[in-house]
Amino acid sequence: MSKLTSPLRVGIVGTGFVAKLRAEILSQDPRVQLKAIAGSADKANALAQAFNIEAHPYWSELAIRPDIDLVVVANVNRDHGAVVAQALRAGKHVIVEYPLAFSYSEAEALVQLAQANHLLLHVEHLELLGAVHQTVTKVLPDLGEPFYARYVTQNPQRPAPDKWTYMPELFGFPLVAAVSRVHRLTALFGKVKSVACQLRYQGDALPRRYTSCICNAQLQFVSGLVADISYSKGEHLWKSERSMEIQGSRGAVLFEGESGKLITADGETVLTVDSPKGLFKRDTENVLDHLFDGVPLYTNSDSSLHAIAVACAAEKAAKTNTVIEV
Repeated sequence: MSKLTSPLRVGIVGTGFVAKLRAEILSQDPRVQLKAIAGSADKANALAQAFNIEAHPYWSELAIRPDIDLVVVANVNRDHGAVVAQALRAGKHVIVEYPLAFSYSEAEALVQLAQANHLLLHVEHLELLGAVHQTVTKVLPDLGEPFYARYVTQNPQRPAPDKWTYMPELFGFPLVAAVSRVHRLTALFGKVKSVACQLRYQGDALPRRYTSCICNAQLQFVSGLVADISYSKGEHLWKSERSMEIQGSRGAVLFEGESGKLITADGETVLTVDSPKGLFKRDTENVLDHLFDGVPLYTNSDSSLHAIAVACAAEKAAKTNTVIEV
């Protein structure tokens, strides 16, 4: 892929919080010319007016515009794969919010399509840029041989919002939709061998919409490490939690939110990190620096694909109540 020259002409698919944030970041970069946004009419028109760009009611129109070089995909999860495919076939570079697709086969095909056409396909994985992940990566050698990890995100919401993020058809299987939870661990510990998983939805409008979900998975890594991942949200939960724990032969690291500690035979060391702000800006700037100057990306397609493979194995494990080999 050859380096670009400015301006890079960009279109955005989506009108939610992330799409607006991407628009703000891109509009402030002198290397970029923000051209258009696509999504629901009212929101698209409002954002188009705010950024002095064009609005499209259909993403299929934006994805094939000859005056757009890069498409940013930030709409409902279900449509990510279709939008990315259309943009790549039209010769566009792509930034897409995770998940890239709902199935491993579709995600793999999209990566191969981008590579065959010498186009950038960047799947956002902000968790790898966060200070907690960076700190854990730094202290990991102090733990000796890691043998157990646990990562929990629990988000009480009462009442559960009537949004697409609570609709399985649009949001997807929880650990596919929230594949960042998987990716954080695979980035630290490598390949996963097998997965077991349990899922429960709660709500009166199932299967269209749920009001609570809990999804627990156990990963067996090729290295032998065992990891538990828990993702839950909704109105039947009463305690907020965002924690990470890694136990090793010489020590452990524990995080609750942004407060952590390293425990070894020599005692405890407090690990305090900054709040996770500005990560979308860092992600966007990394992509632009890569396109213009060849700066390496902070993540890659192989890593992203393995995380999707593990998440899809968890989905199959939950449906079949069996352990699935990755």
